[in-house]
Amino acid sequence: MSKLNLFFRSLGPYTFALLFLALAAYLPLAHLVFPAQSVWYLSLFLVNLIGQIVCFAMLALALDFVWGLLGILSLGHGVFFGIGGYAMGFYLLNAAYGDTQVLPDFMLFMGWTQFPAILQIFSSLPVAVLLAVAMALLVSGVFGFATFRSRINGVYFSIITQALTYALMLLLFNNDLGLGGNNGLTGFTSVAGLKLAQASTQVWLACASCVVFAAAYLLLRAIADSSLGQAMVGVRDDEPRLRFLGYRTDRIKLAAWCLSAALAALAGMLYVPQVGIINPGIVSPLLSVEIAVWVAIGGRGTLVGAVLGAVLVTSLKFWLSASLPSLWPFILAFTTLLITVGLKNGLWSAGALLVAKRRSLV
Repeated sequence: MSKLNLFFRSLGPYTFALLFLALAAYLPLAHLVFPAQSVWYLSLFLVNLIGQIVCFAMLALALDFVWGLLGILSLGHGVFFGIGGYAMGFYLLNAAYGDTQVLPDFMLFMGWTQFPAILQIFSSLPVAVLLAVAMALLVSGVFGFATFRSRINGVYFSIITQALTYALMLLLFNNDLGLGGNNGLTGFTSVAGLKLAQASTQVWLACASCVVFAAAYLLLRAIADSSLGQAMVGVRDDEPRLRFLGYRTDRIKLAAWCLSAALAALAGMLYVPQVGIINPGIVSPLLSVEIAVWVAIGGRGTLVGAVLGAVLVTSLKFWLSASLPSLWPFILAFTTLLITVGLKNGLWSAGALLVAKRRSLV
């Protein structure tokens, strides 16, 4: 394990983030500058797809921070992803109403004649971002305080988070709630004054996703390498001993849990304008389970491995669900079983150990 740690340190904390910053610089060139005949050209579909995958990678990063470093397996991170997504949806509805002066279809269906005052709070993008983060922190803080103070751990914590996800999904499916019900929120026209239909807007959204991801990775990497990160690993490996030594382990878990929730909410905010819709499916239990699968396949506890797993699995999902939609769930299940059984610590850890072993033989 010491060789593995040395390998990660040899990469440098900034190398991985620089890759995403370089991708953010390349995307505008790839679609807006290079001609369509160039090998460096990327279609708008691919640029948009990259932006979505980066949002999923950020979501996996947030889960790995609490699962890999802290030992808390959350099967409910889709809740925070959905909080951010719906907050962005409210902002986009305000922008669409300002552009067209026409109420969204679901509001007309409910017989409303004016845009709800409570949703007008989200009319400013910075305010919408702050409210999304605040709501994620509030929900995660209340839930985390109650569970961590009660010392609920392991599978019991995972089951509760999964139940929370399912309850929120059922609540959002309620048409009388005034949040779009089954159909969700759609009809978006602009974001930050830029028309969503324009190719340049989609390119810049993908770039923003890469930049925010890089910042999130650097933040979590800095925490992981700090004394707080060491305390988190200590909680994961032997929480009773840390409590005996005087550490407030519930506070350590609560701080990491809330930070993870806030990052998941930001990922949801970046995701929605790139897909053009937000519905209750975004908080389905299936998505939360998939996030854990991404982390397990890539290798939990490394941060980089979680991102690798998210990128690989979601890329395969986009490809195979279009060409082999009926077989994709079985392929995912087989791949997950094969990697988790054959490679206990995931793809990234296995590759890092192999490289470290080769270096030791040189």
